[in-house]
Amino acid sequence: MKKRKKLSLAAQIFIALLLGIVVGVCLTKNANIATSYIKPFGTIFLNLIKWVVTPLVFFSIMAGVISMRDIRKVGSIGVKTIVYYMVTTAFAITIGLILANIFKSFFPVLQTSDLSYEASEPVNFMDTLVGIFPSNFLKPFVEANMLQIIVASIVIGFALLLIKDKHADMEFKLVDILNDTFLKAMELIVKLSPIGVFCLICPVVAENGPAVLGSLAKVLLVAYIGYILHAIIVYSLSVRTLAGLSPLKFFKGMLPAIMFAFSSASSVGSLPINMECSEKLGADKDISSFVLPLGATINMDGTAIYQGVCAIFIASCFGISLTLTQMLSIILTATLASIGTAGVPGAGMVMLAMVLQSVGLPVEGIALVAGVDRIFDMGRTTVNIVGDASCSIIVTALEKRKAAKAAAK
Repeated sequence: MKKRKKLSLAAQIFIALLLGIVVGVCLTKNANIATSYIKPFGTIFLNLIKWVVTPLVFFSIMAGVISMRDIRKVGSIGVKTIVYYMVTTAFAITIGLILANIFKSFFPVLQTSDLSYEASEPVNFMDTLVGIFPSNFLKPFVEANMLQIIVASIVIGFALLLIKDKHADMEFKLVDILNDTFLKAMELIVKLSPIGVFCLICPVVAENGPAVLGSLAKVLLVAYIGYILHAIIVYSLSVRTLAGLSPLKFFKGMLPAIMFAFSSASSVGSLPINMECSEKLGADKDISSFVLPLGATINMDGTAIYQGVCAIFIASCFGISLTLTQMLSIILTATLASIGTAGVPGAGMVMLAMVLQSVGLPVEGIALVAGVDRIFDMGRTTVNIVGDASCSIIVTALEKRKAAKAAAK
């Protein structure tokens, strides 16, 4: 008797995603049922993910730094990663602005009176820089401040490498054991992904269904065209030319992470499953352990596209035409602002406030897109995590070539 073939995780997540959309559409007129009785289970799943992510990032980056055995190698990988992230983010915001300008005449004319949105206090560059460095060991974990956790793990990883020079017989088994423990905990939680995806997507569809079909559908469409174009053009060319990987194989391998990111709208929450997909596609575990947590915090390509589209849309609604200088300012602001934005749902709204303020647009305009921000968020998060994965694969390929050249000398 043949054993029944078990559905892959990607297939399970896809089925759950479809079921969630269907049930959400059916509950459009009774959205309170979805938000009161289905959404809490999705929240439980996200809470479990958030619980495991902070120690996972801390120990995985530390293990990644230690496994490289050389501080210079860590520096080499870090420079490549940050350059790649900055360049792709600049491309993303440019694509968003170009598309929004092309489709500007199709944007609906909306009522702009009685708009209200409480903008967060703008954070200047020096405050952002200071905020990267923790002043208390436990506070970053309590607040889930990913940038501070990353800095702490790198510093401790460097310190362990330096004291190993004094203690030649020193092993790092404790770090490896803790890293493996949280990786295993992550695996157990990820097995619940289909249930989590269903419970997360269903209330979103139930609450936003009518709005998606309404006057903002065109703005959403432009943003999603930008998301797709950026993924197809930038990431396909990058993985093909820099890593020698077929784009079709890349996107196929990323499907589980893509579907999870789309339904959860959380870059950090998608981190465990993104690590798994990247490593299956050939990313070195040591490199992905360093690159992906960093990307979940500072790489915001999807969010950058969203900034460009929404900035032009809001300007159009207020009858304002942006100059080339203002658009260049948006590119610069969005690229730099992505470094200080946490990979959690809704972080793009904070960035959008910063971008609007940088070019003198009324921040109240955010109220025009706030109602469907979750729909924007699902797409931009998907682009963000695909960009992180492409970076880990590309950096792995570049480091392998570098090692091969050094060995050939």
